[in-house]
Amino acid sequence: MLIAFNKPYGVLCQFTDRSVPPRPTLAGFGLPTGVYPAGRLDFDSEGLLLLTDDGRLAHRLTDPAHKLPKTYWVQVEGTPTDAQLQQLRTGVVLNDGPTRPARARLLAAPALWPRDPPVRFRKTVPDAWLELVITEGRNRQVRRMTAAVGLPTLRLVRMAVGPHALQGLAPGQWRALEGD
Repeated sequence: MLIAFNKPYGVLCQFTDRSVPPRPTLAGFGLPTGVYPAGRLDFDSEGLLLLTDDGRLAHRLTDPAHKLPKTYWVQVEGTPTDAQLQQLRTGVVLNDGPTRPARARLLAAPALWPRDPPVRFRKTVPDAWLELVITEGRNRQVRRMTAAVGLPTLRLVRMAVGPHALQGLAPGQWRALEGD
C-alpha cells in the first residue's frame, strides 16, 4: 500500500509524541493502520508525505542511491539573483559537505492553501518563490541550501516525490496511490 498525504504545517511525521503538551501527529488524520512514513518532512514544512506498509518500497523511495527527485516550492526572503540560482544549480557546500546539483528556477507566487499561522510579512523585505528539485534528502537540506546562498526560507512545500504529486490534496487529506 502507498499513501499520498498532504502534511499540514505543525504536524510531526510520526504517530506518537511524548512531549508535554503533545504536538499534532499523523495519528489525527485517519490514515490506514500499518503504514509508516517513507522519509520525513519537517514539523515546519508542508506538503507531500508518502506512507507505506512495504519496507522495500520505503527504502526505494528514500535511499539517496536511487536519486529520486523531490520537488519543493520554496518561499524565500529576498529577490533571487541569477548568481544565487546558479549556486543552487551547481550544488551548495553545507557543513556536512557539498550537495548534489539541484534544479532551481523562479516561480510565480503559487495558489496554495493559506498557512496557519501565516508566514510573516515585512513591507521592507521582498520575497519570492522558487521551485527546487533535489535528489538527496539531508536533514533540513532545502532550508540550509537557500540560507547558504543568502535566501532564508519562509515557507516550504513539498509538491512531488518522483512520479507522485500532491495533485489537489488539501492539507490533512490523503489518498491511496496505484503502484509504486
